[in-house]
Amino acid sequence: MWCGLTTRDTEQKPCCAAEALRRIRRLDAGGVAVGLAMLDAVFEEVAALGLSAEEPLKNELLRQVKIYNYIPPQAEVAYAGALLREYRKGA
Repeated sequence: MWCGLTTRDTEQKPCCAAEALRRIRRLDAGGVAVGLAMLDAVFEEVAALGLSAEEPLKNELLRQVKIYNYIPPQAEVAYAGALLREYRKGA
């Protein structure tokens, strides 16, 4: 890879901003359609933690999504709820 990452690494983390943009997934957060990068990877990482209680799960989803995406502080509650709903769809 030109990024210097192994094949396994490229499946998990993007090598650059352009690669991250290719991994955007749409989500309804409080009635607003938003695009979030790396959502599938975040869901996999959070699932591996084995969290089941709602608040710790929402907090961890939001924390990890914020690694790759800007989330306005005033929208965090809406995003956390949307992330939890989307996460549970796939669980």
